[in-house]
Amino acid sequence: MTSKLKGAVVGCGFFAQNHLAGWKDIQDVEIVAVCDLDIEKAKAAATKFGIAYYTDDVNALFATQTLDFVDLPTTMETHESLVGAAVEQNIPVIVQKPFAPDFEGCRRMVAAAAERNVTLMVHEDFRFQNVFRAAKKIIDSGTLGKLTFGRFSWRTAIDVYSNQPYLINVKRFMIMDVGIHLLDLARFLFGEAQGVFCRTQQIKEGITGEDAATILLTHDNGATTVLDFSYASRRHPDLFPQTLVEIEGTLGTLTIGPNQVLTVHSDGQSREEQITHDSHSWTYEPWTQIQDSVVHTQRHFVESLRHSIEPETSGRDSLLTYGLLEAAYLSASTGQQVVPERD
Repeated sequence: MTSKLKGAVVGCGFFAQNHLAGWKDIQDVEIVAVCDLDIEKAKAAATKFGIAYYTDDVNALFATQTLDFVDLPTTMETHESLVGAAVEQNIPVIVQKPFAPDFEGCRRMVAAAAERNVTLMVHEDFRFQNVFRAAKKIIDSGTLGKLTFGRFSWRTAIDVYSNQPYLINVKRFMIMDVGIHLLDLARFLFGEAQGVFCRTQQIKEGITGEDAATILLTHDNGATTVLDFSYASRRHPDLFPQTLVEIEGTLGTLTIGPNQVLTVHSDGQSREEQITHDSHSWTYEPWTQIQDSVVHTQRHFVESLRHSIEPETSGRDSLLTYGLLEAAYLSASTGQQVVPERD
C-alpha cells in the first residue's frame, strides 16, 4: 500500500457526508473519488470535499482509479453487488450497516471476500463511541466482577423520515436501523448470546415496518440483557441519539446516563466521569457522539489494513450480530425464544 491510503466513497447521501468529513480528518488517507447514481450528488460531494474525480458509474470508478479501499455508505439493497465489484478488483471494503437485507446475502459477501482474502468490514459505529470504549475497559478490568444483567435503552421521536424517506416503506425497520447497533453492543460488552426473545410494535401510522422493539438476550456467560428502542417515544428531553445503559455484575454496577455521564459503583464507592466529545470542526449537536464514532470506526479500518489484521466488526464477525437480528425477527413473528445461528 502507498504511504497515504487512497480511497473512494460510493454513495453521497445524507449520512455519507459524515463519512466524507471523517476521512478528511484522517491524515494518512486521501479520498480520490466519489460515486453516486445521482451525478449531481456526486459532483456536490466532490466540490465540497475537494475530490478530483466523481462519477455515477461504479464500474468506471474501478476501471479508472487505483484504490487501496472503498467505503460504501449506501442502502443495504446495493451492498452485495457493490461489495462483489470491489472484491473482484481485490479492493478492501468497509460497508455501512445493515450488512444486507437477508442472512444469505451477508454470507455470500463474506464468502466472496474470504475467497480472495480481501478485508471486509461492516461500519458498525456504536461500539466505537467514546463512552462504550470506556465502559469496555472497566468491564475488562474486573471492577464489576462477573456480569449478570444489562439494559440498553435508545428511545426518541425524532423525525428520521425527512432525511431518509425510504424508511417509511422498509418492511424490516427498527431492528435493522437501530436494533442492529444495540445487538452489536450487547455482544461487545457481554459476549455471545444463545437465546433471543423479541416483541415488535408499529406505532406511527402509515409506515410499513416496526418502529419500536424490545429484545431479551440470554448470554453464554449466564447474563441477561434487555434492549429497548423506539422511534415513537415522546420523551422530554429527547436524548437522541444517546443510548442509556445499565450494567450489573457480582462486584458492582456501571451506568451510562444522559450526556455520556458514566457512573461506576464498586467496593462501596462510586465515581462519576463525563466522557467528552472529540474536537472535530465539522461535528454538531445532536449528532456529535455519532459523528465522532464514525471517525473512530474509520481509523480502526485503516489500522486493520495497515497491520493486516481482522477488524473487530469484520464481515465474518458481523454474521454473529446478524444471526441475532434474524433470531429477533423470527421470535417476534412466532412469540417464541429463538436460538440464533452462529455460522
